[in-house]
Amino acid sequence: MLVLKGAIQVAVSKRSHKHFQLDARKIKRAQKILDAKTETETIERALDLAIAEHERNRSVLEATERFVKSGIDIKDMYGTLDG
Repeated sequence: MLVLKGAIQVAVSKRSHKHFQLDARKIKRAQKILDAKTETETIERALDLAIAEHERNRSVLEATERFVKSGIDIKDMYGTLDG
């Protein structure tokens, strides 16, 4: 099941208990930036952001590849592009 929180889709799934050694300053900084109430929520939001960014990058790459393969001719109207 996916839940929409702001602009981020959050997968509601089973939790697993993990142990990590993380920089406490980074966690607190991320917690403030992400407006998270707990450290767990901070880590989950940060992971959601990383996953969302990866998906956006993948989509942009696919669109760029389709654009390049389309064979469209781009003209430099202002003479500012090299080559």
